[in-house]
Amino acid sequence: MPVDTASVEVTGWGRTAPTTAARLVRPRSYEEAADAVLDCAAPGARGGIARGLGRAYGDAAQNAGGCVLDMTGLDRIRTIDARDGVVVCDAGVSLHRLMEVLLPLGWFVPVTPGTRYVTVGGAIGADIHGKNHHVSGSFSRHVVSLDLLTADGEVRTVPAGTDLFDATAGGMGLTGVILSATVRLLPVETSWMSVDTERAADLDDLMDRLAATDHRYRYSVAWIDLLARGPAMGRSVLTRGEHAPSDALGARARREPLAFRPGRLPAAPGFVPEGLLGRASVGLFNALWYRRAPRARTGELQKLSAFFHPLDGVPHWNRVYGRGGFVQYQFVVGYGQEEALRRIVGRISRRGCPSFLAVLKRFGDGDPGWLSFPVPGWTLALDVPAGLPGLGAFLDGLDEEVVAAGGRVYLAKDSRLRPDLLAAMYPRLADFRALRAELDPRGVFTSDLSRRLSL
Repeated sequence: MPVDTASVEVTGWGRTAPTTAARLVRPRSYEEAADAVLDCAAPGARGGIARGLGRAYGDAAQNAGGCVLDMTGLDRIRTIDARDGVVVCDAGVSLHRLMEVLLPLGWFVPVTPGTRYVTVGGAIGADIHGKNHHVSGSFSRHVVSLDLLTADGEVRTVPAGTDLFDATAGGMGLTGVILSATVRLLPVETSWMSVDTERAADLDDLMDRLAATDHRYRYSVAWIDLLARGPAMGRSVLTRGEHAPSDALGARARREPLAFRPGRLPAAPGFVPEGLLGRASVGLFNALWYRRAPRARTGELQKLSAFFHPLDGVPHWNRVYGRGGFVQYQFVVGYGQEEALRRIVGRISRRGCPSFLAVLKRFGDGDPGWLSFPVPGWTLALDVPAGLPGLGAFLDGLDEEVVAAGGRVYLAKDSRLRPDLLAAMYPRLADFRALRAELDPRGVFTSDLSRRLSL
């Protein structure tokens, strides 16, 4: 029988809007998962939603008064084709675990976000993207097929290119429970990155550099100072990288070129102080971070973990904004909408939002998922304390600017979007709702996010 716990408080990584699940179930087999889903469909039950490692920032993996299925008990890597670079694994396997197993074989995950502590099921459900979207697209583009447990308790094998696949990729767990996936991998020679870093004086300088040179790099991202004003508005540190070839390593690293040993700080309780960051401290941090960055440096060797996941080495870093948590806000506007991006960055700068994790990237071609976030254009992500006075009205105003520019916000990070703006952001929303109603007419799969936005 699956582990079953009653009345558990559940929240997203942003620690906003916690709710209590009536039941938390942790299945350890596909059969137990099917039994749990049928229980969620029982009369009087308030549905269920799958949950991975809890790194969605908002309320996508919460279900107030209902069931939450903790999928981390399904964590087997089933087969690895080390010749062609294909892995079949359970949905509860983390990207961290895949890296541990696959890197020594010369393979890397095709897409990773800013943390490796996400599950494969979560990566598909949120259709995650990384620093390489302009080259590689989002995670689901590399998924060959998946096994989906639907509301009737049946398991369906869903190949890429079908409507059900496209509704599930980015569908936030609302089409069913992903049980396993077949994923194509990226060949690498080492577990090191060759990194180029440079400073950009302002937002226009940054956009010019990105537009002119992004095509030369597989990975590209810019940290942006959203507290800088005037001529320095949007000053940034631009970081681009490639997987380092073996002949770029020194003699010591060449002995174990594919070793994966990510560093980690001690996980002592309270290691990260509550409420460490406010406007003054973030302003000081941003100024120091910008000034200490090199004006231009090429070919620096960095470990994979340092380049992709620096915050994974800091346990509980999500506490730094205090007990009220923080809002992670990410939007995209298309190419040709640079003036809209300038206006939005200017509004954030004038408002003085204390964000030390703001990043700007360029997206490539859009992905087939009906609710997938990336479309070709500029994407900005920032985090702000949830208790900032007037934050709700301020972000509502940004949403309206984004919609007017033909853009959208990322549902995996959202915790407060107005539902009336959703259809304008996601043109395939009606198709998603129709397929979901046909596949799950009783609404077995539900979440705080789906109720809030009428998904």
